[in-house]
Parts: sequence; C-alpha cells; structure tokens
Amino acid sequence: MKKLSHINESGEAAMVDVSEKRATTRRAVASGKVLLNNQTIKAIKENTNPKGNPLEIARIAGIMAAKQTANLIPLCHQLPLSKINVTIEIKDYGIFLEAEVKTNAPTGVEMEALTAISVAALTVYDMCKAVQKDIQITDVRLELKTGGKSDFVND
Repeated sequence: MKKLSHINESGEAAMVDVSEKRATTRRAVASGKVLLNNQTIKAIKENTNPKGNPLEIARIAGIMAAKQTANLIPLCHQLPLSKINVTIEIKDYGIFLEAEVKTNAPTGVEMEALTAISVAALTVYDMCKAVQKDIQITDVRLELKTGGKSDFVND
C-alpha cells in the first residue's frame, strides 16, 4: 500500500514537508455554479437585489478567501500568491464563477482556487437569500492545474 502523504509514522495528521521540492510556476483554475431562479437573476441584472449587487462583492470575497486558504484548510501550506483572478458571469441558470490562482512555489494552488470559488459562491448565496430561499451551489471543481510533477485538465 502506498504511504499516505498527510499521515506521520505515529498515524497522526501531518503537513507534507515540501522544503526539498523545487519552486516552480504553478497555476490552478476552478469553477462553480450558483443556481438562481428568473426573479433573482432579474434582480441582479436590474440592480434591485435588496442587499445590493452580489457579483462584485463575491469577486472580492473569492480573492480574499484564496489568500486565507492556509488558515481554513488545516494542512495547506501558506503560499506566496502571485495572481488571483475571479470572474463571474450571469447565465440563464444563474451565476458561473471561475477562479485562476498562480504562484511560484514548491506546491500547487488547487486548494486556493477551490476556496476562492467556494467562498465566492457562498457570498452570492448570502447576498441573494432575501430574494430566493432555494439557491443551490453546484459543480465546484478543479478545471486544471499546471506546474509541479504533473498537469491536470478536467474534460
């Protein structure tokens, strides 16, 4: 059986030691959806949502969340992030979110991209819950990662 990377010899959770790994440019893109009804989409488009425009607030929340990932996910490394970009689009089903995160470090930024999407989606939820009670957050996923030992693209 392969040795578990986040378990030490005593069976305790442990952070992976990346001190011997070479720093490389790493990039991750994650995405997600917030499903909204037509009334909520209309309120966003017409800027009549009671809590204001959720899209810019969610974008900033996603950026802030990516920078806090190591504080939220216990075994994540604190990384010097060189780029965080969160884009948000209104679609016929609601909101599509995408986050791109980059660093030059010995470990990747997948968790930072996924955290950005999760918090951005939760922010849309929070900002729109006065209009719609049955909001759904779906399809949060890693789209791609580059750098490090292997690349990944989600088809």
